[in-house]
Formats: sequence, C-alpha cells, structure tokens
Amino acid sequence: MKHIPWDILLALFAGLALGLAYSWVISPLRVTNADPTALRADFKEDFRSAIAAAYAATGDLPRAQVRLALLKDPDPMDALNAQSQRMRADSDSFQEADEVAALAVALENGSGDIPTAIIATEVVQQVEDFFTETVLPPPPDVPLVLTETPQTIETQPDVIAATARATQTPVPTLGAPFTLTGQDNVCDTNLPDGLLQVIVLNSNRRQIGGAKIIITWEGGEEQFFTGLKPELGNGYADYMMTPNVTYTIQLASGSDIAAGLTTPTCQAQSGETFFGGIKLTFQQP
Repeated sequence: MKHIPWDILLALFAGLALGLAYSWVISPLRVTNADPTALRADFKEDFRSAIAAAYAATGDLPRAQVRLALLKDPDPMDALNAQSQRMRADSDSFQEADEVAALAVALENGSGDIPTAIIATEVVQQVEDFFTETVLPPPPDVPLVLTETPQTIETQPDVIAATARATQTPVPTLGAPFTLTGQDNVCDTNLPDGLLQVIVLNSNRRQIGGAKIIITWEGGEEQFFTGLKPELGNGYADYMMTPNVTYTIQLASGSDIAAGLTTPTCQAQSGETFFGGIKLTFQQP
C-alpha cells in the first residue's frame, strides 16, 4: 500500500499560497498606459464627459473626435446621446449632460465653432504681445524725440477689427431654433387619456435626444426631456395632460410656441366619449 506524499503536497500548497500572496498583496500587477477601450463602463462615461467638457471650453471638434476614437465605440454619437439620457434620468449635473448632448449634435452636424470667450482672450493676448514687442523704451543715452504720429497709433485699426470679429463668433449650441411642423389630435383607445407626445427632429429628420421641453399652464411650469424612452425613439418625449387645463409648449433651446393645447374629446366606435391626446413635431429648418 502506497503512502500519500504529504510532505510534497504541503510544499505545493505552501508555494501556491506564497505565490498568490506575492502577486495579490506584496507586488500586485499595476496596469499603466492601458487603452481606453479596456476601461470599465462607468469610467468610459467619465472619459466621454471629460471630452465633452474640453470641447465646450475650446470648440475643437477634430480633437474631440480623435479622443472619442480611443474608446472604439461602434457609434460615438449614439453612445453620447445614450449617456446624456442616463445622466438626466439619474439626476446628474444637467450642465454636464448638456455638454455631452452638445458634443453629439456637433458630431452629427460636423460643426466646430470656437466659443467667443476663447477667441476674445486670444485676441487680447495677441494685442498685448504686439504692444510688448513694438513699444520699446528708449536707451538711457538717447534723448526722447516726439513725433507727430506715434507708431502705436497705426496698429489701432487692426486691433479694433480683430475684437469686432471675435464678438461675432457664435457659441456652440444644439443648433438652429426649431419650428413646429406638426400638431395633431390623437384619438386612440390604446393610449392613456390626455397623453401629450412630442418628437424633436434635426434638419435631416433624425431624432434628437436630450432636448429640454418646457410646458406651462396657468400657475404652473414643468420641464421634461426627449430620449428617456429610447424604445419609442431617441427624440420622443411625453407628458400626461390634465383635462380642462390649457397648456403651452416650447423647446428650451428656442422654437415656435404651441399654445392653447387642451385634451381633445374623442368618440369610440361604441359611441362612448373619452379624452384623446396631442402629438407635436418640432424640426430644425
């Protein structure tokens, strides 16, 4: 009968325990210079938020595209829209959510306008550098000679022109104001009574997520957003209206005003009456 080599087994277990302790506790593996695609999902969202914040500050769309490419998302624009919707649903910072949504719109429209504040700062810095290099103090052994036209006066037209151009540069927004292209009463017994449906489209008739909608009535006001029900569309939003209350709808980014909205009265095939709904469509021109 053969005996179990306990001494060998104990040595193996001791070696395994020492190896695990060294690799997990004493000298664990430290990952450096990892590719952003290896990040966890929540860290990827932080990465996109940082890219969106940098774009909001600089307006450098090509650089933002290069940084987003590091994540290797199948569709960066859809990833940004989905993240913006999650941030709004989780009650995160609306400013950060707006920055993420604005970057998604910029990717779709291919716009990369530089904010006015950035250009104005650069112009002022260039002007200060120019005067620093041009207006030099005279040497101590050379007498000061006054001329009829100081040299610095010749540069004033250029400075004024540069400042004027800076004030005309638009700050990146979610696009041009929206127009109300559709307003229909909906009588469908399968839908809840008083359902207000809003669809927001861009100029290419693609739905826009994260658009803020303002609804007001006598003595009250609320806000809701598109994209919170992606199964119904990225640019879809809805609101439950109260019967016999008159509402007014407008997009926060600028749009036509849909006023005098009340729940319509509909009639079913059986002859019974019920409250219907309204469907509004806003689109960029």
